[in-house]
This record gives sequence, C-alpha cells and structure tokens, in this order.
Amino acid sequence: MEFVADFHIHSKYSRATSRNMDIPNLTKWARLKGVDLVGTGDFTHHLWLEELKQYLEPKGKSGFYFHKDVNFILSGEISSIYSQNGKVYRVHNLLMAPSFEIVEEINKMLSAHGNIASDGRPILGMSCLRLAEELFKISEDIILIPAHIWTPWFSLFGSRSGFDAIEEAFGKYTDKIYALETGLSSDPAMNWMISSLDKYTLISNSDSHSPSRIGREANIFDCEFNYWEIRDVLKTKDKNRFLYTIEFFPQEGKYHYDGHRNCNVCLHPDETRKNKGICPACKKPLTKGVLYRVQELADRDYGYIPENAIGYKSMVPLDEIISEAKGIGKQSKAVQKEYLDAIYNAGSELNILTKTPTKDLYSHLPERIAEGIRLVREKKIDTIPGHDGEYGVIKIFNQEKKEDTKQDQQMTLF
Repeated sequence: MEFVADFHIHSKYSRATSRNMDIPNLTKWARLKGVDLVGTGDFTHHLWLEELKQYLEPKGKSGFYFHKDVNFILSGEISSIYSQNGKVYRVHNLLMAPSFEIVEEINKMLSAHGNIASDGRPILGMSCLRLAEELFKISEDIILIPAHIWTPWFSLFGSRSGFDAIEEAFGKYTDKIYALETGLSSDPAMNWMISSLDKYTLISNSDSHSPSRIGREANIFDCEFNYWEIRDVLKTKDKNRFLYTIEFFPQEGKYHYDGHRNCNVCLHPDETRKNKGICPACKKPLTKGVLYRVQELADRDYGYIPENAIGYKSMVPLDEIISEAKGIGKQSKAVQKEYLDAIYNAGSELNILTKTPTKDLYSHLPERIAEGIRLVREKKIDTIPGHDGEYGVIKIFNQEKKEDTKQDQQMTLF
C-alpha cells in the first residue's frame, strides 16, 4: 500500500501556532493535501491529549488512529536544554508511540523532569541520553528521532547549540536512533555529504504550525499500513518500502544561508568565512545557517549519492505557485479559490505536484499554473535563500522573463 506520511506537526497548544490546529481542521487539510497519515503532535500536553482521545478512534491493531477517513499517528516533540561537559546544548527530538497507554507512561515520566503542561512542545532539562534511556525503559516500540537536525538554535547538529556527532548526544543509545529529520533548510543531497549519516534513514516532515502547511515536506511509503511496519522500514532503511521524501527547496527554509535578519545581511558560507563569521553591518557574530554547518562537517563533495540513499522530489507549495502565476498574495481569496478549483479538477495537492503527468496538468489547470508546476519539476527556478529565521523566496517565472528579454534583445539587434 502506497501512502503519504507527515509525522511532525504541532497543535494549537504550542507557541506561535494557529488556533485552527485541531483535529477537524487537520482532517480537512490532510484530504486537500493528500496526506494519508498525520502526526498528532504535542501528545505531551494534557488538554491536547484529551482532545485526541475525544476525536480519534483506534484503527484496529495497526497502532494508528483515525478521524473520519484520515489516519493519525501519536507524536510529540521535546525541547531538551541542558549542560554537558561545560557547554549548553539545545536539541529537539520527535517522539512517536503506538498507543495512548504508552503515551500516558511517557507523560508520567516526563512530568517528573519538568513542566509539560506549559506548552505543546515542553522544555525540559533532560539530556538526549537520559531522554532515550527513560523512553526505552517504557517501551522498545517508541520511535525517537532527532528533529530538524541542522537548525542553528535547537537541533542535534545546530551551529549555535549542537553536537558534531550523534554519539556525543546519545551515547550508548545511539544504536536505537535509526532515523533523522532533515528539516526545511536542508535536503537529502546536503546530508549525503557526510558519510557518518549513511546508515540513518532520512525523513522529512512539515513541522507545521497551521493546517494549510501540513505535507509541505513528507514521506512516501509502500508497505503494510501499521506502526510497527513503519518502525521496521525506518530501522532497516528499506528502499523498496520507503520510496522517497517530498522536500522544500532548502533555499526556501529559514536558516539555509548565514546572516542577520535585522541587519539585512544574507551571506553564502564562503562570504561568511571571508568575514571570519562576523556581520559586516553590526560587527557581531553571524547566525551561521544550515549550509555552513553541513559544509563544516562534510567529508564529501556535494553531488555524491550513497549506494543505499532513498530518493527525493523537491517541490514548491501549490498556493505559492498559483500566487506567483497570478501576481497576487497567496492569502488572497482569488488564490484560495484557484487552489480549491485545482484540487477539485486534478486531485490532491501532492498528487498534482508530484504525480500528475505534465500533459494532464495543462488539461486540468490554467495554462500559467500548469507551466509553473512544470518549471518547478524541472528545477528551473531562481532562489533568494532564507537566513536567520526568515524564509527564502522561490522565483518560478524569472527564467521565463530572462528568455523573453533575450528574444527582445535579438529582435532589437535584427
């Protein structure tokens, strides 16, 4: 069975999230997006947990739950901030569990280490090693995955708060870590530059804070539809059962390049090194982004593909393509109407972006929108990279304008 899974989202009980992050809205948007299995997010929060129990029903003995025709997997995220060997580390970890009973045990354990009621993503003083130790005492079925591993401030390898190796964080429990979440600002090709990551399964999730953003990154499986099957697929890195990931172009992520948002400074790592890591505007240390950090730990050139690598497809969200095609903001009613019309005529968003044959796009969608999707598929785009917490910008029709300009120049010459 082929299906789309997005394991990492947040609920309305996390900071800076939409009030619409509830089960009815997630169900609605999962249908529009074409996401078959959605992480619940935030199972550590007592109010959200009660809502989950109210809305979700067990899907047989699969370890999944469902609401209407959309399936959910119990998930949450822990923010660990702690001192180790004289340095402060800040690491986010994604957790998944196959039952409410195990979730209750996890929450009971975590509550002994701090306040898990204050936010959907609780901040605890537990080290990664201690977290792993306590989780696997509860159940070997729990899945523990370092989240968005390159983000500067809160991640396993973050330039401001992370480690240089997985073993430094998880110690004797490293062998129980078998998957890593790449995050929006990196893609698999960047991670393939580091040979020590070859044995890990790379996953991608939306980390969504609003319902319309679920599925912006996701995982495509072709396997039995149950929790333990997914756990085994991740553990064995089985390319026959894990087909590919859906990715942002990493330049669109908030931390791809280096810089200072307030100084309007955005630099490629080469420029950062020339400036010795100092902002040319304010003379303070720059926030080094994901590309810099990947290059810092890399032992291969970009472009190397490991033998056991799981493939990926890069995409731009459909509403962004429509927005640029129409030349108006993606929050406008006209874009929202065009988006829903596209879904009605051509199927779910992810189906439109990744599977619908190009010739059929022109049959079902306005020509300019179909053209935008084609250009994205062919990676004929221009990018303004994100930096220091500011999303990057993808320009889809710039190449088209360049071609028009070239033709105009030729006609003028003629």
